[in-house]
Amino acid sequence: MATMTHPASPVKDKNYDLIHAIQMSLEHIWQMETYIADAESRGDNELATWFRKIQENNRKAGEQGKQMLMSRLQRENG
Repeated sequence: MATMTHPASPVKDKNYDLIHAIQMSLEHIWQMETYIADAESRGDNELATWFRKIQENNRKAGEQGKQMLMSRLQRENG
């Protein structure tokens, strides 16, 4: 079985991965809105509720990541 590998990050900045993870969390919050609406339009409240939980987890992760980034940048510049 072949393993998939990703190329090394083109940006060699220590905060790059953190910024990218924050971006992905925030994008997933937006994407879940579509999935929630789709599930609700089909009358699938169980699935809509599950998508809302994912959305909330991404919201928390995004906020934690923003706080971490702010703290790191303040330490570097302070």
